[in-house]
Amino acid sequence: MIWINGALLPADKARIDPRDRGFTLGDGLFETLAALDGQPLDLAAHLERMARASTVLDLPLPVEATEVATAIAQVLEANGFSKGRASLRLTLSRGVGSRGLLLPLDPKPVLVITAGAFPQIPPHLDAATVPIRRNEGSPLSRIKSLNYLDNVLAQQQAQGAGAQEALMLNNQGRIAGFARGNLFALIGETWVTPPLADGVLDGITRAKILKKAGKAGFKVSENSLDRADIELFRGLFISNSLLGCVPMARLDGREMRLDPLLIDQISGLLID
Repeated sequence: MIWINGALLPADKARIDPRDRGFTLGDGLFETLAALDGQPLDLAAHLERMARASTVLDLPLPVEATEVATAIAQVLEANGFSKGRASLRLTLSRGVGSRGLLLPLDPKPVLVITAGAFPQIPPHLDAATVPIRRNEGSPLSRIKSLNYLDNVLAQQQAQGAGAQEALMLNNQGRIAGFARGNLFALIGETWVTPPLADGVLDGITRAKILKKAGKAGFKVSENSLDRADIELFRGLFISNSLLGCVPMARLDGREMRLDPLLIDQISGLLID
C-alpha cells in the first residue's frame, strides 16, 4: 500500500502523472528513515531537513507535518509493519508543470510515502574511492534531491571495484563522504567528519553523532580531509538513517582498523 497526497492505495492502483517534473526533470526531494514498532525514528529531524531543502528548491510541502505522521502510521499498518523494524521513504515532487525549465506559477506538489522491509545491516563494509566528484558548489550536494545519479553511478563504480561503498571526493580533491552516507574518521583521539561546505549532505545521523559525542565527552570536529589524511585514520565509518554507523574494513584494498571498542564507542552514541 502506498500513500499519495492523502490517498492510501494498492501499489498497482497508485499513479503518478507521466508529466510530473519529478519524473521528467528530477525536480523534487526524498527522505529515507527507519521505523520501529510502527513509529518513525527521528521524524521531526527528517521533516525539518525536507523543509529546509524545499526552501532551497522553492518547492512547497503539500501537507502539514502532523498529516505526514498520520500517513506514515497508516502506511506502516497497511503493509504489516506495526511490529519490528521497517524502512520508510518520503518522495516529494513538484508535480505536473508546463514544458521547459522554469518553475510553474501554480505548482501542485505530490508527496508519496512507501514502506518496505528493513535492510540487513552488515558488521562492516569495504569502500573504494571513485572518480565521480561531489560538486560542493551545487546546492544539490547538500540536500537529498531526486537528482541522485552521481551517487548511483558512484556506487556502481565501487561495486565494479569489488567494494560495497563508494568514497567520493569533491572538486577540490577533498573527501566529501560516501555515496550512501556521511563519513566519520578517528584521527588520534578525535572523531572527524567533513564540513557541509565540502559538498556534504546534512545527515540526520551525522548531526546526532556530532551532538551526542560532545555531550559524552568525546573529541569531535568538522574539518576538511584530504586523501593524505587517510594514513592517519584509526577507524573509518559510514553513517545514515538505516545503517546507523558501520565501520569500513578496507578502503581501496587497504586494511582499516576494526577496533571493537571504537565501534562500540561511536555506535553507542546512536542509542536513545
